[in-house]
Amino acid sequence: MASPTESVVINVAGLVQGIVLVTFPAASTIFTATTEYGLSSSQYGGMFLPQVVTAIAASLLGAQLANKITIKRVYLLGLASSFVSMGLLIVSTLVESDHSVVYPLLLVATAFLGAGFGLTVPVLNTYSSVFHPAGVDRAVLVLNALLGLGTALAPVFVAVFVGLGFWWGLPALSVVLLVVLLLVSVRLPLRAGASSVPAARWSRLPARFWFYATFAVTYGVCETMSGNWSQLDLTAELGASATQASVALAAFWGMVTGGRVLFAAIDRWLPNRITYHILPFALVVVFVLVAVLPRHDAPAGIAAFGLAGLGCSALLPLTISFCEADLTTLSAAATGGVIAFYQLGYGLAAFGIGPLHDAGVSFSAIFGLTAIIAAAMAGLSFLVAPNRPKPAPADQPPM
Repeated sequence: MASPTESVVINVAGLVQGIVLVTFPAASTIFTATTEYGLSSSQYGGMFLPQVVTAIAASLLGAQLANKITIKRVYLLGLASSFVSMGLLIVSTLVESDHSVVYPLLLVATAFLGAGFGLTVPVLNTYSSVFHPAGVDRAVLVLNALLGLGTALAPVFVAVFVGLGFWWGLPALSVVLLVVLLLVSVRLPLRAGASSVPAARWSRLPARFWFYATFAVTYGVCETMSGNWSQLDLTAELGASATQASVALAAFWGMVTGGRVLFAAIDRWLPNRITYHILPFALVVVFVLVAVLPRHDAPAGIAAFGLAGLGCSALLPLTISFCEADLTTLSAAATGGVIAFYQLGYGLAAFGIGPLHDAGVSFSAIFGLTAIIAAAMAGLSFLVAPNRPKPAPADQPPM
């Protein structure tokens, strides 16, 4: 049985990881400003490619690594990787005018960020499930709500620090938070039990897992379109200021957080399965709305991305908790797999949109295409959670 301190630390770690995760997207206008880093849309998108690669690798290998060095050490290694990432981002401000140096440095920083995310987030979800066996869905939603709160705070902090004249105050704050979290965590037992981190082979995962994996890819695309590209859409298509763009990103992540809290609170009246079916359809509507917004209507854009946050809110944590309930004896491997495929979707949107935009495709058209992906996700939701029947044993060979 976990102590109250351990539960609190895990939830705080989710909050800090959320801040760290969105530090790079929150500073998108800094990276693309000609007076700062001066990156093109393609360079900005390409900056996230190492993050995706290392996040996927870390997510897939995390369960096996936990068997060798313990789940706690995997968690600490993830925090340390995030610390290195934020430190390199701070160093990059010293050489931002030299593209031959700063861009490779940013690529290394995002690589460490991906490793930190891929190692830490599956472990946090596993801890949350193990520490609250009587209410797994609610516990995972709460953890991810706090992670979402961190992602909502990141653009707010960027706006504040930009106003103070040093935007790099955000990665500096992240470094301080990570150091404190590491010092506290290393003193706690943070045991999850041997059964929660089984030595699983991917070939043993049932065929049903691939429904979750495909859903996670489509979700990753939809979330990343708002999380990474909303600010540039607002400034390029809707004539928004950098401050308005930061407000839009904060609105998106704020509604992600609020939605997770809301749906965790009302799950008795609105079953999670129903929520899971409704939200993708809401995203279809929102992305169509973003695609047809009139130019120079920044307030409408801010509102639309806030609604996108509500649409995204509960989908990833519910995918994780549904998958863990389905694949009980392989929960850690399954969770890592869902996170890995979510990161694959993240990469497709983060890396692929820049070249499209540089080739002349407007953000409005790109968001219109994203509505089609959201529609596919809506259909997949009925395969992932049809009626939540009792699953077949997780170690049963694939059909």
